[in-house]
Amino acid sequence: MEQSEKTILSIMYVCQIEGKEVSKIIKKKTIFSEDMIDSKIDELIKNQLVNEDRKTLTNAGRNSLCVVLAGGVFDIIHPGHIYTLNAAKELGDILVVVVATDNTAVKMKKRRPLHSQEQRQELVNSLSMVDLCLIGQEDDIFKTVNHVKPQIIALGYDQIHQEKFITEGCKKIELDAIVARLQSPIPESSSSKIQKEYGESIHGI
Repeated sequence: MEQSEKTILSIMYVCQIEGKEVSKIIKKKTIFSEDMIDSKIDELIKNQLVNEDRKTLTNAGRNSLCVVLAGGVFDIIHPGHIYTLNAAKELGDILVVVVATDNTAVKMKKRRPLHSQEQRQELVNSLSMVDLCLIGQEDDIFKTVNHVKPQIIALGYDQIHQEKFITEGCKKIELDAIVARLQSPIPESSSSKIQKEYGESIHGI
């Protein structure tokens, strides 16, 4: 498959998740002409990767993409986040990131995040390696997992989630996903270290 076709499939996948208009996003995110886009979609339909509606993927089209799912609070973006997300993106074609809700962030970090869940979503969405950022579910993380249906779930080196818990949860929703534990080359760069160094003064940064 040509890279241009994979790019179109990837954009279609993200648009399906978000419920956005496909054609406008393809034009916005690529340098393809309208004729080229139409031609590529015709070819993808011919190869049974895109449905006749020209905006949704067939099962074969979806399976041709490797979707990676990562998650976290992402209250203060630091080098450790950037490395981890770049490493996660290298595992597949599409990187979907889930930011914790404000209430979940309090449970995880024992403090209110500096930024709201919507602000943190916007911050993560602005990162070049991220294809889509979603706000998580408070009651059941596997609702989002089932919505995204990733082939790979990437865990940061310091995330508390255990591989067994994730694997068993995926089995319950009949999802065959690989759990990958990522290593950080800069473990000293973390939100907890920033909090320790700056304390309450961080609110004035």
